[in-house]
Parts: sequence; structure tokens; C-alpha cells
Amino acid sequence: MTGPKSFFTKTDSKVSFPSSEEITAFLGKETVFEGKMTFQGIFRLEGKFDGEIFQSGTLVVGETGVVKGKIAVQAIIIHGLVEGEIEAGSRVEIHSTGKFCGNLFTPVFVIHEGGFFQGQCQMERIPEKVEKEGEGGEEGEEGKLRPLFLKKGPPLSTS
Repeated sequence: MTGPKSFFTKTDSKVSFPSSEEITAFLGKETVFEGKMTFQGIFRLEGKFDGEIFQSGTLVVGETGVVKGKIAVQAIIIHGLVEGEIEAGSRVEIHSTGKFCGNLFTPVFVIHEGGFFQGQCQMERIPEKVEKEGEGGEEGEEGKLRPLFLKKGPPLSTS
């Protein structure tokens, strides 16, 4: 359909992620995975995952998706259930069917009407490059702090 859309045209608003990227990884709703997952691009998760997820793109947790553990991603879009700790470099979105319980570190946090959040949120810029333990002190690239759950001890102050 070209031209303007009709006001009454039904659109699929369940998934929102950049249209210029395609899904590079998928975990189906009958799949259960435990352990560490790393990837780039867009990862759509409809199944159950327990462990750690690290990547440089977008994690989309579908309506049937259940994630428990630590997540360090560029962006996360939640339509299902997520429990644990999230560090997102750019943004976190909880949609109307989404639920998140835990600790959240992100510069941008969006909760759509009907979305559920229970826990703590710290809105700050997350460093793009994580320094290895023991190298260079407590600060990462350009004086930015390392992600909070990767370092030991209490969170550092930026002041």
C-alpha cells in the first residue's frame, strides 16, 4: 500500500525495532536455554532463557519469552517477562504485555501503558567499551564507569 494509511487500518504494533535491521538470531517459544549467549544485530527471544546475555544490538523479548538473569545489551524491547538485571547502552522499552522485575541501568526508559516494572532504575550513560578487571582502575574508556554488575564492590559515584 502506497500513500497515507487509513485511520482504520489495523497494524501490527506488537514489535517495534529498527526496520533497517533484520532479526539475526531467534529462540522459539518451545525452546529452553541455560547459559551465556552473545550475538550481534537483533535477537528475538520467544522461549525461556536462564543465564547471561551480552551483545551489541537489540534484544526483543516476545510475549511468550521468559528471561531470568543478567542482560547487557544496546537496547531491549520487552513484550514478555524479564527478571534480573539489565544494562542497556541506549534504551529499554516495556510494552503493554511486558513485565520486568529487577535492577535497571539505562539512559532512556520507556514504559507503555499496561507495562509493568518493579525494582530499581538508575538512568545514566553506560560505557560503550568495558575494561577488563584489574586494568586501568575503576574507570573505563574516556573516564566513563564500567557496567555496574561487572565490577566488585558498591557502585561508584560519577561526581
